[in-house]
Amino acid sequence: MKLSCLASKLNELTYSLLLAGYKSCPSNWTKKGKKTLYHSLWFVTKGTGEIVINGKKNTLSPGKLVVFTPGMICDKKTSPIDPLEFYFIRFTHAGAFEKQEQWHFKLPQDFPFPLHGVYTIKNSAGVVLLLEEINHLTKRRGATIAFKQKILFQELLLTFIQDFHSQTLTGDTSQVIEKTIDYISNHYNQIITLTDLAKMAGLSKSHYSRLFKKNVGYSPIEYLTHLRIDRAKELLAHSDIRIKEVSQNVGYEDELYFSRIFKKIVGVSPTQFSDEQKLFPSPLKN
Repeated sequence: MKLSCLASKLNELTYSLLLAGYKSCPSNWTKKGKKTLYHSLWFVTKGTGEIVINGKKNTLSPGKLVVFTPGMICDKKTSPIDPLEFYFIRFTHAGAFEKQEQWHFKLPQDFPFPLHGVYTIKNSAGVVLLLEEINHLTKRRGATIAFKQKILFQELLLTFIQDFHSQTLTGDTSQVIEKTIDYISNHYNQIITLTDLAKMAGLSKSHYSRLFKKNVGYSPIEYLTHLRIDRAKELLAHSDIRIKEVSQNVGYEDELYFSRIFKKIVGVSPTQFSDEQKLFPSPLKN
């Protein structure tokens, strides 16, 4: 949806906030196959995790905005090593707008909320300030408080639009980098080459590598390697599968090569890491 169209749609809605707060997930937090009943949003401030919406997997990390709409089928889980923390708001909306001196009113089912799914927000500080104020007001009651919450919520939506706009103004580079990051996150256990990623971004390999490192701090292959090793550490810490299976699960067919890479990054071999982790009870087990 074009930004001008998005702003127009949001401007034609009126809102009511039902619930707001801040959640710190325990290390074993997961919700599977849950059908969304309400409109709501999350804004991730700490930790990592993933969410599968109607079959599509998305990685969650600080700066990710998730907008839920009724009927979505979602699987959600946090990383046991780096649990998610996020602000949340549950809300309702209806269409109420004036055109040519005539007022029009529409029920929520007749006027779908124009945002849904997972987005990346760059201006995290501005978003957190608004969410913190909304959250603070939930501890108070009264018509004036509800009115202020509604205004702050509209400011929050405006901040999202402005953030999307600023990302567009800086060109498509951030978006194409995010696209390839999402691809890496969802396909790290498969064969991924620099050529594949650069082609996906529509850039030369050298240009893509420079932009990726500028935005992320790692080269594309370094990022892929570290992601694979992070996933391997999770498997070694919270399961009893063999090193060879761990290697294959994170995209390495050669177990010996995987072990060398693992030791180079972690400082110990996969076997030693697994043995050390088993000294401590897993939070995923009773």
